Amino acid sequence: MSQSDRYVAPDQRRGRGAQSRDSGRYEQFRQVDEADDWDIPEDASVLRTQVSEERPRSLINYVSSPDLSFDRTINPYRGCEHGCIYCFARPSHAWLGLSPGLDFETRLIARPDAADVLNHELRARRYRVAPIAIGTNTDPYQPIERDRGIMRDCLAVLQAFRHPVMIATKGTLIERDIDILAGMAAQNLVRVGVSITTLDPELNRRMEPRVPSPARRLVTIRRLTDAGIPVRVMVSPIVPGLTDPEIEPILTAARDAGACAATWAMLRLPLEVAPLWEAWMDEHYPERKNRVMSKLREMHGGKVYDAQWFSRGRGAGAYAALIAQRFTKARKRLGLDGDLAALDCTSFRPPPRVGDQLSLF
Repeated sequence: MSQSDRYVAPDQRRGRGAQSRDSGRYEQFRQVDEADDWDIPEDASVLRTQVSEERPRSLINYVSSPDLSFDRTINPYRGCEHGCIYCFARPSHAWLGLSPGLDFETRLIARPDAADVLNHELRARRYRVAPIAIGTNTDPYQPIERDRGIMRDCLAVLQAFRHPVMIATKGTLIERDIDILAGMAAQNLVRVGVSITTLDPELNRRMEPRVPSPARRLVTIRRLTDAGIPVRVMVSPIVPGLTDPEIEPILTAARDAGACAATWAMLRLPLEVAPLWEAWMDEHYPERKNRVMSKLREMHGGKVYDAQWFSRGRGAGAYAALIAQRFTKARKRLGLDGDLAALDCTSFRPPPRVGDQLSLF
């Protein structure tokens, strides 16, 4: 592949997943970085994380995809500093006029009023309760949550309303909120999915540069389950020709750490993610690139990705069937094939506000 117009040298993007800052698909003009022709030596600066703020008018995002197990999500942040090169949420940054590449992981948007907006939406008379999913787009426990605490504030609201929630994360910072999550788990109001893509620390560092190590995430599974919080391991994404040999070892390690269920998904490369992924392969694993890409095309009718519901996360064909068979057999052998109990939607109650007249019943 040819080098990007906005390629960033490795010493400027240490700890980042993407290589470039190419404009998103909605931009009318393409941005190109050019020298100013002044004969003055300049040191290229290292990319730093920048955080801006957004005051959302609404927080709950309703989705209608038939292949999802939920119909609503919330996102405390836009963009994700974890920098996973394969992240299918990267194209969402194009809606903001930003690059799905390095901007996605360095130009983040925090939503400090999220908990207040959520409180308001849950009090609406027209609201009908169903589990809210968090972490389906960007990780709520990415590094900036340590200082911002927006996810914790949202959890406190959900706990007060006795509202069911499903959380997906790679972040070990979730351990900070065990005090809230354990209480919700005792009321069957929460379950957590912890994503583990590989057990190889070197591959993890390259592919998920600011995500805690696989061994550290296994510790998180143990700490959550010891607190009575149901945890499923998400073997996601499975990368054909790169991480597919690790399916059984990941499931075994997660079972030993206390996980009680498991799910999987195949690598997805929508829109701008495909060229970002291919450039990453060229840099880190050029000898494996042809095999990885050929398997993806085999599963998607000759394309690297097909957005068709139900098959978009698993693929189709002989290789996809083989992966599904391996996963199913290993999950059953390890006792991870049970379904987690449905979350309780019957105890939802808006808490009283200051000045409200209390009910006698």
